[in-house]
Amino acid sequence: QVQLVESGGGLVEAGGSLRLSCAASGFTFSKSTLAWFRQAPGKEREFVTGITWIGADVYYADSVKGRFAITRDNAKNTVYLDMNNLKPEDTAVYYCAADRPPSHVSTVPTTATAYDYWGQGTQVTVSS
Repeated sequence: QVQLVESGGGLVEAGGSLRLSCAASGFTFSKSTLAWFRQAPGKEREFVTGITWIGADVYYADSVKGRFAITRDNAKNTVYLDMNNLKPEDTAVYYCAADRPPSHVSTVPTTATAYDYWGQGTQVTVSS
């Protein structure tokens, strides 16, 4: 059974940092492209960042470039999102996603439809 379980969300003041984790099971994690998306109240789900299965390509949305970093640990079947200098507009539910392995992409897809597996999400709230 495929599972993606996010953790690490919470309430933080503007300028603070958080680290989100997403633990995967039930599929060959090392051969999947991974991504983080987020959805704020009343808005559509949006791409945040992603990393290809081989780690050769990493892509960030302009809104988080220079502040967020995605990493993957294939030995732990876990993907991380380090978020620094958080802003109130980063407030959202954050979701991790994976495509069905073996991944065939050489660059990170930014559309949600490219991903087959999703976690339940973790809330990040940034106070001003």
